[in-house]
Amino acid sequence: MLNNIGLPGLLLIAVVVLVLFGRGKISSLMGEVGKGITAFKKGVDDSKKEIEDETVEAAVDVTPVEEKDKA
Repeated sequence: MLNNIGLPGLLLIAVVVLVLFGRGKISSLMGEVGKGITAFKKGVDDSKKEIEDETVEAAVDVTPVEEKDKA
């Protein structure tokens, strides 16, 4: 059903939404959506950095230790 909306249908929907809600309401709504996307991206980046930091801290040095007293 949604596969055949096309450009005229999308334009009609956009005009109806604009008439119902008004330009100011849509503008403020899009601003809030933008802030939400920015906060989400920041949260994802922070969690990636935290995971990388934990991985580095958990890394164990497996280099064999030379024993100097066995000669």
